[in-house]
Amino acid sequence: MSIPTLPPALAQALAARGYADLTPVQLAVTQPEAAGRDLLVSARTGSGKTVAYGLALAGDLLGENERMPRAGEPLALIVAPTRELALQVQRELEWLYAAAGATVVSCVGGMDPRREQRALSAGAHIVVGTPGRLRDHIERGQLRLTSLRAAVLDEADEMLDLGFREELEAILDAAPTERRTLLFSATLPSSIVAMARRYQRDALRLTVATGEQGHSDIDYRAVRIAPSDAENAVVNLLRYFDPNAALVFCATREAVRRLHANLVERGFSVVALSGELSQTERTHALQALRDHRARVCVATDVAARGIDIPDLELVIHADLPTGAETLQHRSGRTGRAGRKGVSAILVPHPRRRRAEALFRTANVQATWMTPPSSDEIRAKDQERLLEQLRPTGEAAEEDIAIAQALLADASAEQVVAALVRARRASLPSAEDLVDNEPERVERPAARPGFENTSWFKIDIGRNKNAEARWLLPMICRLGHITKSDIGAIRVFDRETRFEILSTAAERFFAAVQAAGADAGVNVEPLAEPDLPAARDRNRAPAGKRAYGDQAKGASAQSRGGDDTRPAHSARPQSKPYAKPYAKAHEPQPFRNGGDAHPAPSPRPHAKPYAKPQARSEPLPFHDTDEVRTAPAPRPQGKPYAKPYAKPHGGAGPQTSKRQDAKLQGGKPRKAKPNGKPNGKPWNG
Repeated sequence: MSIPTLPPALAQALAARGYADLTPVQLAVTQPEAAGRDLLVSARTGSGKTVAYGLALAGDLLGENERMPRAGEPLALIVAPTRELALQVQRELEWLYAAAGATVVSCVGGMDPRREQRALSAGAHIVVGTPGRLRDHIERGQLRLTSLRAAVLDEADEMLDLGFREELEAILDAAPTERRTLLFSATLPSSIVAMARRYQRDALRLTVATGEQGHSDIDYRAVRIAPSDAENAVVNLLRYFDPNAALVFCATREAVRRLHANLVERGFSVVALSGELSQTERTHALQALRDHRARVCVATDVAARGIDIPDLELVIHADLPTGAETLQHRSGRTGRAGRKGVSAILVPHPRRRRAEALFRTANVQATWMTPPSSDEIRAKDQERLLEQLRPTGEAAEEDIAIAQALLADASAEQVVAALVRARRASLPSAEDLVDNEPERVERPAARPGFENTSWFKIDIGRNKNAEARWLLPMICRLGHITKSDIGAIRVFDRETRFEILSTAAERFFAAVQAAGADAGVNVEPLAEPDLPAARDRNRAPAGKRAYGDQAKGASAQSRGGDDTRPAHSARPQSKPYAKPYAKAHEPQPFRNGGDAHPAPSPRPHAKPYAKPQARSEPLPFHDTDEVRTAPAPRPQGKPYAKPYAKPHGGAGPQTSKRQDAKLQGGKPRKAKPNGKPNGKPWNG
């Protein structure tokens, strides 16, 4: 392949890599109007941005030469948010500039800094790293940017979200002002635009492959599950699609550990990836996925940005993404560079409304489905086995010899059956889910009091977030009936079926027909509904009331009792509680008989308690006849007040001991006008 606008070394590398055409973002940055200018590029994830800025740097690195000069101080610096992305960028640029003789060095956290120091001292043309480690090398004087010609910020919005603003500003301030600055990001929030104004000069803004085009190669599937079936649904999705490589995203590290252990136990070849692992462990996990030694990777959002894994065909969101950007970046690990992929989002029934809002925000058209059942997985296995065991091409002599030896002892059917059995034995078994249990033919036994009922259906189901608890009052309001007239309520995907006592069914349907279009829903009677018991999400065991069937206050007759009270009988209003008045005092008889005794007379109201006055008459002594004079009453004194300080002796002002301790070694306080410490006249 020959691309006139690119140096021959890069065109040769692209041809060897199998690039027949460049992606839109790669074509945009190689146009003549973009040459030598600062660039602010917004392109969706998986659009080939790494190769794009590798091509954009060709003029700064090579100029008119076919090969790079001798390595010394770096000519280009590339900053990435995560270690995995930085190491991936290093690999991409190594093959792209291999024919040009470029030296690419990585500086990332978690790796040996002394090895990186030796590599920088030996010389490098391109340095790729994370913000923290690059700033550390710059401050230590191990990374000098005096010869830098271009700086690239990859996934700039993610770096700002991770709190690397200070590190980015320190790196860009240390670089020469005449350098080129290229900002690549999936989105362009206001923080990125503000940084571009500060550090770029006359930047060319390029927006490539946004909107609907960003999802054209990804098939989004919204999978309805019960809240307790998330892990089993992941197992069945992996078995149904049988991808060469798959990523399963969880919200927390603990969820990654738990799901990883469960998949290993079921026989999957799986690795884990989270922030708690060392850089060596994370590198080995991704390499195992690339080498097909592992087929499944369970990860947190640390793997949601910049990770490029060949043949990644399936992404499973075991936990709902926190936002539209997270959904986009997680799903963007598949469907990259023109390849097709599937993104399956597990949606528990209680969180369906949130998932729909997420899809609207992300401008995603997701296909709703139930998890694959065991029968569907077995059918897929049969198709794949037929494809794998079908003869293609000529067989080797060794293979023919083994086949002849097998056919000598058994028939061809037995040999093939043995191969199929061995193949199936190596596959993990599928799981039985709540929504995919086999349907029962028999109808559940009628509950006491509801032997004679009529069934109706309403065109509201799980597709509209229907629940029995809010359907119950709506049915009562539509049909002018009470809660005690309604039996089981069973919610399905697109409709809800409910039973009503036959005594109330006729007037219920008449009220619904009278409402007509004003009701806003369509209610139809059912002759004999086919109701699988296993799919009845609201049916309770025998002897118990179904969820949402009857509210509190239902009649005892519906529960199997003999109470014949009418439903919802009104309780008579009682007078407000008041304390009874005291009865009149009348003669009361004794309890055990006998004459009556008079009622006690009412106690006279006592005057308020008052302290007796002091007595002034003489009082006798206790043990003598001598009398003594009572003490005279004490005169009323003034209200208590803290006495003022006594006048100080001497002419000058005096200080207390506490004030003396503070003023030791200092000047005495000045006397106030009246000569008193508090400035008030003393009322002696």
